[in-house]
Amino acid sequence: MDQSRFGQWGDALYKGILAARLGRQVLLKYSGRLEHVEKKFQAGLVSEADKESEKAIFDFLRKNFPNDEFVGEESTTDLTKVQGPAGGKGRWIVDPLDGTTNYIHQYPVYAVSIGYEVNGQIQVAVIDVPAFGEVYTAVRGCGAYLNGQPIRVSATEKLEDAFLATGFFTEIESNLSEQLRLFEKVVRQCRGIRRAGAAAYDLCMVARGVFDGYWEKGLKPWDSAAGLLLVEEAGGVMKTYRGDKYTPYKNSMVAGNPKICDEIIKAIGPHIAQDSE
Repeated sequence: MDQSRFGQWGDALYKGILAARLGRQVLLKYSGRLEHVEKKFQAGLVSEADKESEKAIFDFLRKNFPNDEFVGEESTTDLTKVQGPAGGKGRWIVDPLDGTTNYIHQYPVYAVSIGYEVNGQIQVAVIDVPAFGEVYTAVRGCGAYLNGQPIRVSATEKLEDAFLATGFFTEIESNLSEQLRLFEKVVRQCRGIRRAGAAAYDLCMVARGVFDGYWEKGLKPWDSAAGLLLVEEAGGVMKTYRGDKYTPYKNSMVAGNPKICDEIIKAIGPHIAQDSE
């Protein structure tokens, strides 16, 4: 890879790709061979593959970026301490296995997601989809790529023609009730909705124009940090349910090409909960 074409972020991109590859190797090693699966409070399932993947990724990144911060699904217990800029440091935001339930049941939609945040902005994104041999990358200002080839969001303009994605967070009853309400409204207005079960992968599908739009509530920073930059660099947008600018620290998200993103927000607006931000 020619790192120079990505300016000051070339090294971070290259190291991010290598780190994701280490995670991929762990996940492929354990695929279909798990022995320890646990349930986390209000956070779904976790396995030895999640934990070992995160350790491999962070060990590598810490060796190469010793002064940076590291936020990972399996090691971060207090998100309030990492919201907002990292005081000039870089911050690696990692999901070592996005789509754990899929992975445990040998459904091949799962990914390693790595976002690199500096001064409150995601500057580098890498999403590795092991089962499909797909590596999605983006550097701010340099476009979005799948296995080195440029990708773009769709050009669909009408919600009635849109192919959408969403997710259901069942651990909190109020969130589930809201999502069922929104789903009922949107499914009647669009062409179809799919639920793949891995937010990072859903955002890849938005970036490459497979899904015209995607919405979900209750995501954590590691679910969406890399996908945020990927969608934006592919020509798309991400907003909150209320139409405000989205960051990985918000609790609601709508992604898509600019037109469909706004159409989804319009459709769900009258039905969202007060705590959606």
